[in-house]
Amino acid sequence: MSSSVTTHGIVVGVDGSAAGKVAADWAARDAARRGVPLTLVHVIAPKDLQMWIEVPAPQEYLRWQSERSERVMAEATAIAERAAENRQLTVVRQVVPGEAKATLIDMSKDADMVVVGSRGLGAWGRRLLGSVSTAVVHHAQCPVAVIHDEDPLMDHPDQAPVVVGVDGSKAAEQAIAIAFEEASLRGVDLVAVHAWNDVDYEFPDIKWVDYTARGERIVAECLAGYCETYPDVTVRKVLVRDRPAHQLLQQSEAAQLLVVGSHGRGGFPGMLLGSVSSEVVQSARMPVIVARSN
Repeated sequence: MSSSVTTHGIVVGVDGSAAGKVAADWAARDAARRGVPLTLVHVIAPKDLQMWIEVPAPQEYLRWQSERSERVMAEATAIAERAAENRQLTVVRQVVPGEAKATLIDMSKDADMVVVGSRGLGAWGRRLLGSVSTAVVHHAQCPVAVIHDEDPLMDHPDQAPVVVGVDGSKAAEQAIAIAFEEASLRGVDLVAVHAWNDVDYEFPDIKWVDYTARGERIVAECLAGYCETYPDVTVRKVLVRDRPAHQLLQQSEAAQLLVVGSHGRGGFPGMLLGSVSSEVVQSARMPVIVARSN
């Protein structure tokens, strides 16, 4: 996470939905831990106003829209105050006209993080992100946290570790920095995962021991310095021959947070989101932070 001071702190979009309320709760807890402001954003979409383009909107409609926005903000503020758990938290409320995705992406230019809720089960029983969440994950200029509103699989999720993907890429460097900070703030262990086989079939005559040694070197180089900066964080390394997305999702089942880079070493310049991060964001049960290289 950047050490510079941002205007918006942690930004979360709220719309009164169940997913938005879960996202607001998570965002408030993270902002309180970090000691940064929480910005609650409620966007009134143009489609809610376009019916009145030809004629002035009736006062009753404007009053209803205003009351609805105030109700959404009041609920989100109450959630944030409860989530802060008596820690000092500055809450900024913004109600703005426009498109939610464009508004959140624009605010990401001066934010520590943008937090979005995920959509529930879609067609065929597969988890699908909503259009706003998808756009923000792809285009935001700061880390994005995607909050899934599924129940954790463990009994004490607040004691579960933070998991981070390590592959030596620039985006993964930022992910590691965020993961160490999150683990330290939460007082939990960090699991650093490096997987190096992204195919489902075997190659004959390949010396996997060479890849293991290379993986150990990559992980050691990537973690160098952070263990000294965060002596309170116990690190467990997982190096395995497996598809990275599969291994990250498997490790995340016993975690409270998963942190990944937006794209790995195989990503081409200008790539917005790699295949591993895309699969993880879509399929994880736990909150996922997607980090971008500076």
